[in-house]
Amino acid sequence: MSAKDNSKKILEEVRRTQQEREKTYRERALKLYPWICAHCGREFEGKRLKELTVHHKDHNHDNNPPDGSNWELLCIYCHDNEHSRDQVADAYGDAASDSSSDKGGTTNPFAGLGEMLKGKLE
Repeated sequence: MSAKDNSKKILEEVRRTQQEREKTYRERALKLYPWICAHCGREFEGKRLKELTVHHKDHNHDNNPPDGSNWELLCIYCHDNEHSRDQVADAYGDAASDSSSDKGGTTNPFAGLGEMLKGKLE
């Protein structure tokens, strides 16, 4: 068997395993929760139920507790939005933490205003 064939076989196995795992927790989540998007509140049924996805709150797809506490049902649009926001936060995370770390993440836009006003009033 060539390396290419072996790689293809491994990839197919990984995809199959992932699909089986997703099917299992999706079915459990659909039994546990109402078929409503947790963010926008849209209801789903029938053919449109496929638009409702299982979102892992901690982003760990291997964390699937039996009580479903790591899941929420999101429509495909809210799910995409959730992950997009995380990607943006990750991209800016280092820059934001560098600038705000000295002051604990907060700044006072009015710092020194009292002193400036005293100087103008005198």
